[in-house]
Amino acid sequence: MSSQTSSVNGNCLGWAATDESGVLSPYKFTRRNLQNDDVSIRITHCGICYADVGFPRNKAGNAMYPMVPGHEIAGIVQEVGPNVHGFKVGDHVGVGTFVNSCRDCDYCRDGQEISCEKGAIYTYNHVDADGTITKGGFSSYIVAHERYCFKIPEGYPLASAAPLLCAGITVYSPMIRHKMNQDGKSLGVIGLGGLGHLAVKFGKAFGLNVTVFSTSLSKKEEALSLLGADNFVVSSNQEEMTALAKSLDFIIDTASGDHPFDLYMSLLKTAGVLVLVGAPTEVKLSPMSLIIGMKSISGSGTGGTKQTQEMLDFCAAHKIYPNIEIVPIQYVNEALERLIKRDVKYRFVIDVENSLK
Repeated sequence: MSSQTSSVNGNCLGWAATDESGVLSPYKFTRRNLQNDDVSIRITHCGICYADVGFPRNKAGNAMYPMVPGHEIAGIVQEVGPNVHGFKVGDHVGVGTFVNSCRDCDYCRDGQEISCEKGAIYTYNHVDADGTITKGGFSSYIVAHERYCFKIPEGYPLASAAPLLCAGITVYSPMIRHKMNQDGKSLGVIGLGGLGHLAVKFGKAFGLNVTVFSTSLSKKEEALSLLGADNFVVSSNQEEMTALAKSLDFIIDTASGDHPFDLYMSLLKTAGVLVLVGAPTEVKLSPMSLIIGMKSISGSGTGGTKQTQEMLDFCAAHKIYPNIEIVPIQYVNEALERLIKRDVKYRFVIDVENSLK
């Protein structure tokens, strides 16, 4: 253990929402004491996810205030419990969307803790096993069981690692599960935001031919030149969409706005799959869109610990970096408003280390 116990056990600085306005402001609180299997992490960076818009504004109806958001956490180990063997002081680590689970069900034993039969404990706004309310990464440090911490590979920038802990694993996990890592296959990506731009990057790293679908022609240049997509289609262009009928092996759908599913299903080859990682208000399609051509539609959230570590290592090995805009924590409310307007390319990351004082 390190000798930094006194500093760790003091007040934690953060920014919290105190009501359904979702407006964040400075807030002091105390983290739990370090347990035998815990890692204490000095947070250097935290990504801003769209969940950080909705939960503080009580869109899910389960808000517990004060709420400290943030579940794309990157930082440096400042203390470890006596039973911790996987991390040491000074290691670069990350924490994602969950910080606890039963550790005993089939899913937990298989490293798929996000699907824990008793329910994964989310990184913020959730009741932990000890009865405390979890608080996220818009704060100076966090204490977490080592099982839910991830090694950030040496030399990989902490600011770039942060968005991988939610946005990255959200697209990587279903891509692996549905065997989208097959060189030469074709992938469609619907939407070009925080999730979509990483789906493009993973797709290219897997050797796929990637087509981006967007409602905005203005994103064509960035999709092709900046992110390396092979094709770009404006989804409202009926002629371009029809030309792609039965041409795609896979589609990753990151769009949260309502859109027509039958049209996109028609673009899949026989036995093709569309994976929904965005959250439109409803999914409507004709049964024949699935029956003819043996097609399927699937949903996916984030991934478990085993796959998250695999994804981080893959990104380091293949030099995959999210496109980010780094902001001070004092800018967080403006950043959230810009995120609502989709005015970010492609993920905000808070520079916690240099701005939270």
